[in-house]
Amino acid sequence: MAGAFGAHGLRHVISERGLDVFQTAVSYQMYHALVLVVASLMPALRLNHRMLTVACGFWLAGIVLFSGSLYLLVLTGAHWLGPVTPIGGVCLMIGWALLVAAALRR
Repeated sequence: MAGAFGAHGLRHVISERGLDVFQTAVSYQMYHALVLVVASLMPALRLNHRMLTVACGFWLAGIVLFSGSLYLLVLTGAHWLGPVTPIGGVCLMIGWALLVAAALRR
């Protein structure tokens, strides 16, 4: 829905750069939402349940901080949100590192 809103609802409201930033937020949100679904199936692969749970928490925080800050930045122009975005990116990376660690511990 966010992608459709960006493509159709914002096309004549914000700049091309704003649309690109909005699309980046949509893409990262979608990729990590899918990873959350796949991660829910990973205990069947005998991966460490606790590490997967913590990884999912980091992915969720990353989605909110990374994509959420980009959405708000584009929609409100609140540039003070800029420093929040990299924190969300770090959360996403920590989630991936925890997934790798869980796989290696198996």
